[in-house]
Amino acid sequence: MTESNLPGLEPRAPAYAWGQRVIALDDLVNDGSYPEREPDALLAARGTVGEVVNIGHAPELNEPVYLVQFADCVVGCLEIELVPAPPGLLPETEEPV
Repeated sequence: MTESNLPGLEPRAPAYAWGQRVIALDDLVNDGSYPEREPDALLAARGTVGEVVNIGHAPELNEPVYLVQFADCVVGCLEIELVPAPPGLLPETEEPV
């Protein structure tokens, strides 16, 4: 039994929120999750800005998993693969409140 499967261990809180813009720290490649694309095909290049569209949890790692919408696909990412996009990097799509 791994430490993350111990009873009473709370899932680690996510560092990023739904709708938050993030940047890929490394090239994100197809690990087989996209059967319509070649294995190891580039899904999002290092430096690409995306938006968190969902947050899950990997119990075996006790880590949040982020579904990030990049230009043409949604990629599952761990926190170590992302960094928050600085405010003002891209124009916001919604009107200010």
